[in-house]
Amino acid sequence: MDSMEIPVLNLSNDPPVVPHATYKVGIRRKTRQVNVGGIKVGGGAPISVQTMTKTKTSDVAGTVAQIVRAAEEGCDIVRVTVNDKEAADAMAEIVRQSPLPIVADIHFNHIFALKSIEANVAKVRLNPGNIGSRERIHQVLNAAKGKGIPIRIGVNSGSLEEDILNKHGYPTAEALYESAMRHVGICDEFGFRDVIVSVKSTDVRLMIEAYRLVAERTDIPLHLGVTEAGTARVGTIKSAVGIGTLLAEGIGDTIRVSLTDEPYKEVEVGKEILRSLALASRNVELIACPTCGRLEVDLFGIMAELEKRLEGIKKPVKIAVLGCVVNGPGEASEADIGIAAGKGVGILYRKGEVIRRVKESEIVDVIVEEVKNFQPELEESK
Repeated sequence: MDSMEIPVLNLSNDPPVVPHATYKVGIRRKTRQVNVGGIKVGGGAPISVQTMTKTKTSDVAGTVAQIVRAAEEGCDIVRVTVNDKEAADAMAEIVRQSPLPIVADIHFNHIFALKSIEANVAKVRLNPGNIGSRERIHQVLNAAKGKGIPIRIGVNSGSLEEDILNKHGYPTAEALYESAMRHVGICDEFGFRDVIVSVKSTDVRLMIEAYRLVAERTDIPLHLGVTEAGTARVGTIKSAVGIGTLLAEGIGDTIRVSLTDEPYKEVEVGKEILRSLALASRNVELIACPTCGRLEVDLFGIMAELEKRLEGIKKPVKIAVLGCVVNGPGEASEADIGIAAGKGVGILYRKGEVIRRVKESEIVDVIVEEVKNFQPELEESK
């Protein structure tokens, strides 16, 4: 993808948050690299997708089941809350059974952090300034450093420190940046540099501005997310806008889509955001026209049946099904497998070549068969 400069737009009457900054499309921001249980984050590594379990952590079987399902969907890293003694006690067994690196999510309690590190988690999500005395901070950072376990500093617009909030009046990008750097500074004091930072907000524009600040002023790898994004419909849109905008500017090293839904659903959306920007390989990608009065086949029924029949297939194949003869032939020919339909029949395309005519009633079966026979390596070598 060619690079081009994108000016930072400020649509309000406020002064721009990042004056005169530009971002390069297609050029990743250079950062230090952190190792999360074998998954490299930053330093040019592929962008990883994370999720968080929704079970009670003390329910080891239920928690592991969610982790396994997320792994099947292509998740790279999974976060687990450690909010009580029972959760802390369960971490060692969860780590042992998990197919993915585990991040311990901890607030305020340094004992839970130490127990999670002892359980060999891959990362700890912890704000060092919130766990008490310097001695407690030293214990946690020293234990993490000894095992090569990184820390994610997670700042949220809804839980900024009182003095920072009083200083800025309300959550701003500068306030989020200042809070994050306060915790980074504590880590620096103890010689701990294996950190990842997030500066999340439910306000998409604020989240974008805050991440831009951290990206412009540091080389720390960034965990992108819109916090408390909401239900699948609204949360997907907000996350796609916020995370997608930053990724398109080369900002971001690992992502988590927050939805009021199952963890694997968060992974589905996260992977699709990456695929839409050519930052991850595709699985089955279904494309269909939006439909209009020119539609001459039951495209709604065809697509619903295809989604059901192709669910779980992990081939990188692009399928386009178009319901009229105006744009259909051109768009169908650009896909790996395409159908341009009209008046009860469809023309089957394979890699831009017309293969044959098929009846409307045969379209789903024909596409499923084409997908089964599709060989990505062979197709790419032609």
